Amino acid sequence: MPMYISLMNYTDQGLRTIKKSTNRADSARSMAEELGGSIEQIYLTMGNYDLIAIADFPDDATAATFVLRIGALGNVKATTLKAFQEDAFRIIIDAV
Repeated sequence: MPMYISLMNYTDQGLRTIKKSTNRADSARSMAEELGGSIEQIYLTMGNYDLIAIADFPDDATAATFVLRIGALGNVKATTLKAFQEDAFRIIIDAV
């Protein structure tokens, strides 16, 4: 299943309600599962991003649906990257 990495920052709304972050993470996991995906891990980070999530979804359209639904809640802004695992990475590089 394709993997996606989301780099997220809290919005002003998300910071005002920061104590609800763990509940929102649980809700995000449920939402991902409803779409046929899963969130592998969520990291609280320091630096340019506040959170990083690693997730699997069946396809790009499903991943985009998930990210847009999360964004519409207004607590985080995300930049999402499609990640290629090492076996795919090797095939891609060998084809260059």
